[in-house]
Amino acid sequence: MVLLVLSVSLPALKPRPCHAGVCPKASALQLGVYFGGLYIVALGNGGTKPNISTIGADQFDEFDPREKMHKLSFFNWWMFTIFLGILFSSTVLVYLQDNVSWAIGYGIPTLGLLVSIAVFLAGTKLYRHRLPQGSAFTSMGRVLAAALIKWNVPVPTDAKELHELDLEVYTRKRRFRMDSTNSMRFLNKAAVKDNKGGGGGGSPARWSLCTVTQVEETKQMIKLVPLLVTMFVPCTLIAQTNTLFVKQGATMNRHMGPRFQIPPASLGAFVTLTMLITVAVYDRVLVRAVRRYTKNPRGITILKRMGIGLFLQVVTMGIASAAESRRLAYARSHGLDKTGGELGLTIFVLLPQFVLMGLADAFLVVGMIEFFYDQAPESMKSLGTAMSLTAYGIGNILSSFLLSTVTRITGERGNAWVTNNLNASNLDYYYAFLTVLGGINFLAFLALSGVYRYKGESTETIDIVMGLEAEKAKLQAEPLG
Repeated sequence: MVLLVLSVSLPALKPRPCHAGVCPKASALQLGVYFGGLYIVALGNGGTKPNISTIGADQFDEFDPREKMHKLSFFNWWMFTIFLGILFSSTVLVYLQDNVSWAIGYGIPTLGLLVSIAVFLAGTKLYRHRLPQGSAFTSMGRVLAAALIKWNVPVPTDAKELHELDLEVYTRKRRFRMDSTNSMRFLNKAAVKDNKGGGGGGSPARWSLCTVTQVEETKQMIKLVPLLVTMFVPCTLIAQTNTLFVKQGATMNRHMGPRFQIPPASLGAFVTLTMLITVAVYDRVLVRAVRRYTKNPRGITILKRMGIGLFLQVVTMGIASAAESRRLAYARSHGLDKTGGELGLTIFVLLPQFVLMGLADAFLVVGMIEFFYDQAPESMKSLGTAMSLTAYGIGNILSSFLLSTVTRITGERGNAWVTNNLNASNLDYYYAFLTVLGGINFLAFLALSGVYRYKGESTETIDIVMGLEAEKAKLQAEPLG
C-alpha cells in the first residue's frame, strides 16, 4: 500500500499530465512500482485471508456448548464487517479518488491497515493459539502412501483392529477423535497394523501406518473437492458484478438528482448494501425463526444455504439478460448503437440484478467460507478456508477465459457478443449463456449435495445448543422480580 501511495504522489513515479488529449506513456520504473505494489498486496492477501478468519473462528471452544452456539454466527458477522469495508471503499474511497486525490484515496486504507495491524498485534497474548499439527498435505500424503504400500493387505471387518491413539491423547490436545467409516475403504488400509508396514516406531512407520483419525481427515478433504469444483462457476458469475455489470451501467444515465452522478466503480455498492442487510436479517431473524421447526442450530444446513444462493444467481443472470435486451433496444431506437454514446435510460433499470446478486452472495459467499471451514478436519481448517478462496481465484480466471473465448468464437461469425461498444454488442446473449451455465452447475451441485454426508457432529452437542436457546428464551420471558 505504501508503494501505491508513492506511485500516485511522487512526480518521478507517475506519468506526466495529459496535454491536448495526448497522454505520455508510463516509464518502466513507474509501472514497476505501481504493479509491484499490487502484486505485494495480492501476496499479502494470499497469506492473511485463509488464516485470519480461521484464527477468529478458533477463538471459540468447541468443547464449550455456549461458545459453540456463538460460533454458529461468527462467519455471518465476520463477512458483515468485510462487506462494510467493501461498501466504504466502493463509495467514499472511490469518490475521493475521482474528485479529490488518488494519494488520499490510497492513503486512507494504508493508514487503516497500519492501525489494524497494531490492534491485531496488541491482542496477541489474549488469543487462543492452536499448536501447529504439521503440514496438511504431508498428513494426506502419508495416508495415500501407506494405503498404496499396503494395497494388498485386507482391511479387518472390526474397526477396533485398526491403528488409533487413545481417546485421552486427543482430549489433552483439545481435539476430536474420528470413527472409521466404510467410504473410500481403500484408504483404511493405511491404518491396518502390519508387521511389514511398520507400527513399531521409527520414521518409516510414519509413511506406512496412520491413525484412523488421519485416514478419516484425508477422506473428508477428498470429499470436499467435488463440491469445490461446483463453486468455480458461481464465482465466475460473482466476477460479473465488478466487470460487465459496471461496464453495462457506465453506458446509462447514472444521475441522482441534478448534481450527483454515481461513479461507475460505485455501482457495486448496490450489491454490497444488499448483502449487509441480508446477512443481518438472516442471522438475527431468519435463523431464529427457522431453527424452531428444523431443530438445526443454523436454521438450515450450510449446503441448503449455498443452494439458495446458487439458485438466486441463476435468476439474477436471467434478469440481467432481460435488462440488457431492454438497454440494447433503447440504444438501437435512439441510434446510439453505432456511436456508442451514453443512453438516457436510467441506471436503476439494472437495480434488480444488482440487488438480487447481493441477495445471492449473502447466502452463497458466507455459506461457502463457513462450509469449507466447518467441514475441514480440525487440523486442516486453514486449508479448508483456502479452498473457498481458491474458488474465487479460479472463478475470476474462468470469467476471463469464457469472455475471451466467446468473444473470439462469435467474432469469427461476424457478430461478437461482447465488444468495446456495448451498444452494438449482444451482451444479453452472453448473460443468457451464463444463465444456462449456472443452471447446469446448480443441478450438479444439487446432485453432489444430495449424497454428501456432513462431518460427524454429535447429536448430544446439538441438543445442548437447542437447550441453551430454550433456556435463554425462558429467562427472557420471566418477569423481573
